[in-house]
Amino acid sequence: MTLNLPKNAHHRLLGGTRVSLVDVQCRGLSMKRNTFHGFIVISLFWYPIPRATATETTAEPAAAGHILRLGTRLDGIVGADAKLEKLADGYAWLEGPVWLRREGALLFSDVPNNVIHRYHPESGVTVFMQPSGYTGTAPFTGSAPGSNGLAVDPMSGRLVICQHGDRRVVRIEADGSKTILAERYEGKRLNSPNDAVFRANGDLYFTDPPYGLPQGFKDPGKELPISGVYRLPPGGELMVMVQDLTAPNGLAFSPDGKALYLSDSDPDRPAWYYYDVREDDGVLENRRLFADALPFTTGRKGAPDGIKVDREGNVFAAGPGGVYIFAPDGEHLGTIETGVPTANLAFGNDGSMLYITAETTLYRISLLAVGDGF
Repeated sequence: MTLNLPKNAHHRLLGGTRVSLVDVQCRGLSMKRNTFHGFIVISLFWYPIPRATATETTAEPAAAGHILRLGTRLDGIVGADAKLEKLADGYAWLEGPVWLRREGALLFSDVPNNVIHRYHPESGVTVFMQPSGYTGTAPFTGSAPGSNGLAVDPMSGRLVICQHGDRRVVRIEADGSKTILAERYEGKRLNSPNDAVFRANGDLYFTDPPYGLPQGFKDPGKELPISGVYRLPPGGELMVMVQDLTAPNGLAFSPDGKALYLSDSDPDRPAWYYYDVREDDGVLENRRLFADALPFTTGRKGAPDGIKVDREGNVFAAGPGGVYIFAPDGEHLGTIETGVPTANLAFGNDGSMLYITAETTLYRISLLAVGDGF
């Protein structure tokens, strides 16, 4: 994943009134270092980030985008009157959206700015956590220090964060403290955890390409020779499930849990794969090609990235220029076009609202389909 950052990037919510970051109300988190506890963000941080604003509004978001329909099978998934709506834009690079059911809100990462934002349909966008992925005191020399993928632990309901800069996966506890879930494999530091998903039994699976390292694949601080896909059972040891892909990225389980979809953002062989999941031990086996992404890169920027699945098993895959919708049999049904590299997505609200992080912009679109788990 290459980040194309706009100069003097900032973020805003369309149609709203600008509010300084130092006036944003937080959600009662207490972090151990360089973070906040209470209600008003008053700290300044060492890292150079673009001037930013968090904005609140109740105005209707602006419509944008185009729906490419390749047949009638898409009609039962994306309604004829569905419109892609722009909610907020001007960020640096957005990733990792996750819906918080208890709060009725969406969290999403701005990776270069080292921030997790919170979007609520009534109150708009506010800062949820800063810093989110790199908490060190020395200046971070790369372009992607922040959090990336976000997930909710189904066993505890707690937020789980893939941290690029700190090179680990952490869980945020009820008191705001962090529990490190994964930081090393066989004594060596992870690359930069990218995206995560939970199996129904509580097993955590996550991908670990080196996109968050200052020099990526060539970074001298890279300790592992692989870009792995890992599995962490509750209270168990970290195990590598896949180690033969160049750049594993987004991942999602089928509704029955018998298959795992996995994107590979290798620029030479971009693709979406799927694996059988052994029921007894969660091992991934029998990799097959689900869809070749190389044809979609012609004339478009981006690579296969985040993946989500609806109740019927349809696959929503973020990638070059939009979100590609595939039937369970692999047929490409259509595309929600954003026109830019599209990183990730999440179902929210009642399960029929799809939120999309596309480069510098947060979108949403109302669907007829309902996300798996809702």
